Amino acid sequence: MHLIALGLNHNTAPLAIRERVAFGPEDTAETIGRILSRLEGEESGEIREALILSTCNRTEIYCAARDPDLATGALEAFLAEEKKLSLTQLSAHLYALQDLEVVKHIFSVASGLDSMVLGETQIVGQIKNAEKTARAAKGLGQMLNALFQRTFTVAKEVRTATEIGAHTVSMSAAAVRLANRLFGELTELNVLFVGAGEMIELCAAHFNGQNPKSMTIANRSLDRGEALAARFGADCMKLSDLPDRIAEFDIIVSCTASALPIIGLGMIERAIKTRHHKPVFIVDLAVPRDVEAEVARLDDVYVYTVDDLGQVVASGKAGRQAAIAESQSIIELRVKEFSDWLQLRRAVPTIETMIDRAQDLTQVSVDRAKKRLASGADADEVIERLAHDITRKLIHDNLTLLKNTEALSSEERAHLEACFKRFYLERKR
Repeated sequence: MHLIALGLNHNTAPLAIRERVAFGPEDTAETIGRILSRLEGEESGEIREALILSTCNRTEIYCAARDPDLATGALEAFLAEEKKLSLTQLSAHLYALQDLEVVKHIFSVASGLDSMVLGETQIVGQIKNAEKTARAAKGLGQMLNALFQRTFTVAKEVRTATEIGAHTVSMSAAAVRLANRLFGELTELNVLFVGAGEMIELCAAHFNGQNPKSMTIANRSLDRGEALAARFGADCMKLSDLPDRIAEFDIIVSCTASALPIIGLGMIERAIKTRHHKPVFIVDLAVPRDVEAEVARLDDVYVYTVDDLGQVVASGKAGRQAAIAESQSIIELRVKEFSDWLQLRRAVPTIETMIDRAQDLTQVSVDRAKKRLASGADADEVIERLAHDITRKLIHDNLTLLKNTEALSSEERAHLEACFKRFYLERKR
């Protein structure tokens, strides 16, 4: 079996493409099921395992397959069909990885080296959620389970041994920084958070530190919204009340899992009119976007997407080059260890065949020894003969292999002999 990964991210695809390819938490498990059922045949490379990682910055599908080339092609066609995109539209933004390329990539992603925010920690939680979903959907087998368990270990090692996360400017901090540039102090401003997930929680914590006039949480589930609002002394409202109340707010931060925009052009046009053209600052952290793209064209409205914030947070990357180099060294070492595990795993069928062969040969000698003991032969003589027979039989296959090397080139023959010499000399010591 081979590892493959197919995906796109903030480096290869614009937001307009990423939001079309994203998978929501409600349909990820079902999609894994469709991959495993529809792409299990020989013509699709015999995909046996699958995991989907979909965040605001990336959508990646990890698989274990018998034929990596066929599987990659089948997966690309599957993704285009699922997201109603042509292969031409999609393939221009995709990257396809195999085996150790996959290992190095996911290790780098989990360590924060491939994120829009260098060294950010949120990605580890997102990968853990993806792994949990894939496990529940029966998408994990020996290959992907081993890969992702090692991924979590590597991410922890990188963050412990290096300063990759030091002085990281998060999306939340960048949003506050941009708001300060526009308004100055936020003490007289009303802030609205749309959603109640982890990203909104982080943003609420950062904005709360600026002591705004008020903070309000709008969420479909009032229970969850009220729980988050209680942490920051904020108000809570139903998401359905958004059209009637959105004009009250100077700053709007939105991050939901909605498949369609929830803040439309008409809604903001009415709000601006009600506000008498007082500026509105909107941060849209969702993928797919929560805010219709046309809203950004309005006067007195300042809309920032995840890609816009990414340009702000990227400014500190140059100062962390030493931590990047240290992290890459750790990852290279762990990739080598995973490579050793893969090679051992691929040798398992051969090892099992050798064990079966040895057991068969040994059993013949043991049966013969038992018969001699039953006939009254001397026990010491029987044991010595048994040891001699087993030794001769076990070494016979190796001797035959060394003698019958006519089909090998001189380089292959020399390499084979050198391997035997090194193996037996090491055991002799």
